[in-house]
Amino acid sequence: MFEFFKEGLLQFLSYSGFGNCTWGHIIMICVGLFFIALGVIKEFEPMLLVPIGFGMIIGNIPFTDGLQIGVYENGAVLNYLYFGVIKGFYPPLIFLGIGAMTDFSALISNPKLILVGAAAQFGIFAAYATALLLGFTPMEAGAIGIIGGADGPTAIFLSSKLAPSLMGAIAVSAYSYMALVPVIQPPIMRLLTNEKERLIRMRPPRAVTHREKVLFPLFCILLTAFLVPSGIPLLGMLFFGNLLKECGVTKRLANTASGPLIDIVTILIGLTVGASTQATNFLTPKSILIFVLGAFSFVVATATGVLFVKFLNLFLKEGNKINPLIGNAGVSAVPDAARVSYVEGMKYDKTNYLLMHAMGPNVAGVIGSAVAAGILLSFLY
Repeated sequence: MFEFFKEGLLQFLSYSGFGNCTWGHIIMICVGLFFIALGVIKEFEPMLLVPIGFGMIIGNIPFTDGLQIGVYENGAVLNYLYFGVIKGFYPPLIFLGIGAMTDFSALISNPKLILVGAAAQFGIFAAYATALLLGFTPMEAGAIGIIGGADGPTAIFLSSKLAPSLMGAIAVSAYSYMALVPVIQPPIMRLLTNEKERLIRMRPPRAVTHREKVLFPLFCILLTAFLVPSGIPLLGMLFFGNLLKECGVTKRLANTASGPLIDIVTILIGLTVGASTQATNFLTPKSILIFVLGAFSFVVATATGVLFVKFLNLFLKEGNKINPLIGNAGVSAVPDAARVSYVEGMKYDKTNYLLMHAMGPNVAGVIGSAVAAGILLSFLY
């Protein structure tokens, strides 16, 4: 009888998490707890870090194969939810919501700010070239490079097409750097600017008419889609969402896209991306290298945005110059990057409100990262 209970207990333990636990699982669970702490205590992108962190915990509870509970097991519930990440249809829904909640007025009133958003995308191509030098395939390098755009949905969309095996590391890296914008960007901004540049006052944005707001998404989708057709899933949904917001006759649709829909998709994408970081698949030298390249890409994107504004100011008259502190906002972490510009500007002049000015390159960065993804996809897929 004793032997029977002993064998039963041992068999039970062999199926439990305790019997299958490794140091890798413990490390990833600790990372998940750290992400949740950042979201709850520091309030760094809690809408992203809390679902991702909890997903990491779920994905790293050890279990025996064949139970159909893991994100990579066919027939598992998590695997079905992860299908939207693998096939890349969550990101366009996110872009629909982003478009429905974004005001492009700052960009419309000062179109040259789109150049700042474009300059910040240099980080994507710098990381792409570096990844190639480090031995990644062109498709893997393209997926890694997009991290520099600080746009999680775009990173997921592109990696689902170019490098599905690296999607977990790329997605977590992209969302991590999006959340850490307030930590990473300010030192770079201070390093590359001087006291006089930080005090530059920009002219207030002009009033934008309703007609301009309605025509803007229509003009942009025609221009960008004809230029980069492979970006239509992201760009089309972005500008469609914005048209719903601005046309004035589809308020219910705009509210749904910018509220319940984007919230549901954010929950699903965050939880399943976090769950995809199973230690057995995630803790590899490639994953660590992806995080390093992602940081490099993000630093380069921030630096090039600031430096491009300084370069542009050489050709602008006094009174029309741009404050370089909004150059960091060229990455597409909306609205956190623009908020960083505002906070940094307030440190040097409490009456210099840069938020609305920074929103111009910030929303341009959203468009720019989607266009960059389309370019990489058209060349590499």
